[in-house]
Amino acid sequence: MIVGVPKEIKQDEYRVAMLPVGVEELTRRGHKVLIEAGAGTGSGLPDQDYAASGAELVEGPDEIFARADLIVKVKEPQPVEIAKIRKGQVVFTYFHLAADRGLTEGLLATGATCVAYETLADDRGRLPLLTPMSEVAGRMSIQEGAKYLERPQMGRGILLGGVPGVAPAHITILGGGVVGANAAKIAAGFRADVAILDINMERLRYLDDVMPPNVDCLFSDRHTIREQLSRADLVIGSVLIPGAKAPMLVQKDDLGRMKPGSVIIDVAIDQGGCIATSRPTSHSNPTYIVDEVVHYCVTNMPGAVGRTSTFALCNVTLPWAIEIAQRGIEAAARDLRPVARAINLAGGEVTNQAVAETFGLEHSLRFKVT
Repeated sequence: MIVGVPKEIKQDEYRVAMLPVGVEELTRRGHKVLIEAGAGTGSGLPDQDYAASGAELVEGPDEIFARADLIVKVKEPQPVEIAKIRKGQVVFTYFHLAADRGLTEGLLATGATCVAYETLADDRGRLPLLTPMSEVAGRMSIQEGAKYLERPQMGRGILLGGVPGVAPAHITILGGGVVGANAAKIAAGFRADVAILDINMERLRYLDDVMPPNVDCLFSDRHTIREQLSRADLVIGSVLIPGAKAPMLVQKDDLGRMKPGSVIIDVAIDQGGCIATSRPTSHSNPTYIVDEVVHYCVTNMPGAVGRTSTFALCNVTLPWAIEIAQRGIEAAARDLRPVARAINLAGGEVTNQAVAETFGLEHSLRFKVT
């Protein structure tokens, strides 16, 4: 099989979808790997490392999309890339389709098979290809929140941990999954006052056991959310329904409860966001203000720490890329249930139920997991 790795072109995206060791592992199994020149530069991976591992370096993306059977990326295809994708091609990347109808319809029209990192789930419901980037985003959310609470960034002028005689910041984390738990760990390390909210009592019991004393684990309902918003200096939105649009937990009117200069970091923005006033931003222009509240809604947070994120991502994606290359997508989906769950679109059909329901489209059972 010919595997193609184009350079990421989304704004401020510095990750690459394959390490040189991935090229070596695929080529020694008889596959050909095409790498776009400069694809690894943002992660500190020079072209010569890929060439030494057996890659064929290609100038520009056109040849990669024209020749490759399997395209491996990091972020969702941009419009100019969608135009290059062809019927029968397999694209393996993050898609977050439920947040973008235009992206979904554009990819449906290509007839390609779209295999989404974020919905590749094992039989216990774990998301191994989403987890490392959720870990990165959760940890980053606190350092970004700390920065934007500074007064020159239009924040309240709050130091997360306070100092002797001065109270620390209060941080509210909406969602106790991987993002939320990692955010809480870092916030606790800063000595902030932290509340983490979730609707899963078993998860809250677990978090209560493992978190330090400055983290309170609270059941999430409208009353608790509103009470927390009035206290919060920093709010982290970290809820997730795999494959589906994020639930809206904070309404526009709720912002009136927040302190002027407080900060919202909506990590759920990839899936549409969980704050009514959230809209996608970029690392180049990360924030805006609504009702005196600073909003940070960057859709590719881990892209800013490209080297860390690339290694963390490729550690978990490579084994699945190898399985797809070795078996072909039909056999991989038949033999490996996580792969079947990861297929969101195929041959112009929506094969992921959450995506179909989001846009009122017909749900194909072509890759139904039994």
